[in-house]
Amino acid sequence: MENETEETQETQNTQGTPKTLEAIKSQLEEEQKAKAAADALLTEKDGRIAELEASLSQEQSERELALADLAATREANTAAVAKYLDAVKAANPTIPQDVIAGDTIEDIDASLAQATAIAERVRARLENEVKGTKVPAGAPARTGIDIEGLSPREKIAAGIQQTKIPT
Repeated sequence: MENETEETQETQNTQGTPKTLEAIKSQLEEEQKAKAAADALLTEKDGRIAELEASLSQEQSERELALADLAATREANTAAVAKYLDAVKAANPTIPQDVIAGDTIEDIDASLAQATAIAERVRARLENEVKGTKVPAGAPARTGIDIEGLSPREKIAAGIQQTKIPT
């Protein structure tokens, strides 16, 4: 009898009632629709990911180009600043060359202004010193030889010397 009871339960489980079979079919259809919708979303997301990866690749290429341009611009700027420094030194020969320095045009201009101010102060000080010192114009007036304190021999030599010089 036990076998019959088991067989009856199996038959009921496999055959099921029409309502439960319809419910299972309905649930299966809903799950299949949900799976199809999920698959569509995954496909859409995969497409979006591919677009973003392509965009990222393009952005990286553009970034590398921009970095190369930046490096070239920096090199050109460094060369231009060096040429400007040489030109400023050549244009100001009265200022010591080692005083004018800088890594940017602004630094060079600032050091030139400072060096020019120092040179002007030194020049003004020297001019004041020169003005304070009086030097007579022309040669000193001719005077005779002071023969006091000379020996007789030196007096004779001085006399001979005066006769040789035309007056």
